[in-house]
Amino acid sequence: MQKTQNYPLFREVVHSKEGFIALIASIFIVVHLILHFGFHTSDNLQAWPLYLVLALGGIPLVFDLAIKFVRFEFSSDLLAGLSIITAILLGQYLAGALVVLMLSGGQTLELYAVRRASSLLEALSQRMPNYAHLKSQEEILDIPLEKIEIGDTLVIYPHEICPVDGVVLEGHSVMDEAYLTGEPFLISKTPGVNVLSGAINGESLLIIKATKKAKDSRYAKIMQVMMDSEQKKPQLRRLGDWLGAFYTPLALILACFAWFLSGDAMRFLAVLVIATPCPLLIAIPVAIIGAISLSAKSGIIIKNPAVLEQIDQCRTIIFDKTGTLTYGKPTLTDMTFFNELSQDQVLSLTASVERYSKHPLSAAILEAAQKAHLALHEASQVSEPPGEGIVGVVGKHRVWITSRHHLLKQGKQELVDRLPQESGLECIVLVNRHLAAHLRFHDTLRTDSRSFVHHLQPMHHFEKIMIVSGDREKEVRYLAEQIGISEVYANKSPEEKVQIVEAENQKHKVIYLGDGINDAPALVMATVGIAFGQKSEITAEAADAVIMDNSLERVDELLHISHRMRRIALQSAVGGMGLSLIGMIIAAFGYLPPVMGAISQEIIDVFAVMNALRVAFPRHKMIDFD
Repeated sequence: MQKTQNYPLFREVVHSKEGFIALIASIFIVVHLILHFGFHTSDNLQAWPLYLVLALGGIPLVFDLAIKFVRFEFSSDLLAGLSIITAILLGQYLAGALVVLMLSGGQTLELYAVRRASSLLEALSQRMPNYAHLKSQEEILDIPLEKIEIGDTLVIYPHEICPVDGVVLEGHSVMDEAYLTGEPFLISKTPGVNVLSGAINGESLLIIKATKKAKDSRYAKIMQVMMDSEQKKPQLRRLGDWLGAFYTPLALILACFAWFLSGDAMRFLAVLVIATPCPLLIAIPVAIIGAISLSAKSGIIIKNPAVLEQIDQCRTIIFDKTGTLTYGKPTLTDMTFFNELSQDQVLSLTASVERYSKHPLSAAILEAAQKAHLALHEASQVSEPPGEGIVGVVGKHRVWITSRHHLLKQGKQELVDRLPQESGLECIVLVNRHLAAHLRFHDTLRTDSRSFVHHLQPMHHFEKIMIVSGDREKEVRYLAEQIGISEVYANKSPEEKVQIVEAENQKHKVIYLGDGINDAPALVMATVGIAFGQKSEITAEAADAVIMDNSLERVDELLHISHRMRRIALQSAVGGMGLSLIGMIIAAFGYLPPVMGAISQEIIDVFAVMNALRVAFPRHKMIDFD
């Protein structure tokens, strides 16, 4: 799937004006160098490729920058445009062509990052099946999703993705709905239970009745939310543009002032030559490339380079719960016992029956019995009536594992009244019709979640730490109390997550950390979206950065890499600009002619770039929590 997404996007970017200019600039600069060093041709013939670069690439870029100038939109790009003109006037055609390449290349990379979002919608659409299996009398027909009508009977085969929202008519299976709800557990599906479009079926066939058309189903709504999020995503002001907004007017004023006082146009050119913002055009990208390389070595994929400049400026961090702060795996955490049987006896009896079940919590019970080194016994007469739990006979004991809800349906209020009112998923165990145990389950908290969260404010200066989850209120608050996060939003749909992120964006820049498809719209909306792990291609497409190995240590590394990259980039850019400013003053007084100014600027560039290269070579490990 990755190839089908990236290659069309690459072609689209190359076919853009910026991409075309970058391409021809690269080709003709190479042709010029071949003519110069390979064939030793005449100067006029060597210059023709550069003329083409400046004509086909320089003129459109300078025209666009002139429009920005008229609108008083000052940035480092504007000085680059003036540098192109200056290089032409000075006859420095190779230098002018290189500036064209740098400017168009940077704009092409920006365009790629922006238009990458469209590939996300393509990935979302490709995840869904193109056809549904319509059950008509004794025949099963494949029909396009758009032909599905409300009330149609559909077959969902094992491991297939549910095409529309519906209700189960026949069959017993489990479905993974984590992409929408955030619940870390597989959900049992029996007749009468609702199913959601986009959910992944388990190992058994299901027959469902469609309750909505494909265009109105849950998955289609998520795609719509994604499109809306892309349009509302805040525009990031790049570090170079922010610095250029101050540097460009200053350089122009100084150049004009020198010309006005001296009456010598060469002083104007000399000031502009040394004012060429190479520390902004080169040093900052070099620092960013170094940060991307360093991140990759730690298993962090940077998909949008612009966010490396922004992470260190974020003051709000929002976590999804499942799979980020937790492992996304149910664990038996609490057991309450009610009769004369010992704890080990009850757990052994329960596990002996549960090993015949496919219920999502069975594995957690079996794991708890294994950790306690309990022997399992043969069970007979095992049955699992839909919605009633599982029943079996172990030795002389009849064991029934069921739910609070089913006990109430059976009129056993007196048993329910004895149960604790606690958070988390639960099972009730009855042995020989007597209440034996109440088992509680929670998602497993990552061992380093608490220390990681606690170090965010003192070490990284986050002012607000939040959990926004599609999981149940009690489960989310239970986890938040363990970690020490007070601001919690539970039971949130993808649309509601986007609304929360959008509201926080109005106050501070926001990092959102999530791992499921239900997080993808919020990842797009946030200033910086970080996908945690490789659970979903959709999430990885939506995010600006992807943590490959499900480790909060890697998240901390990314925070430090961003901080260090921004600090060194500022050193390189501001230091280079400061030296350039000194040179501009000298040139304004006529002590630095244009040629010497160009040489001086090259020396400044070398120092700025050498300093920027330090980003890729940290001196120590960039993790500061235990």
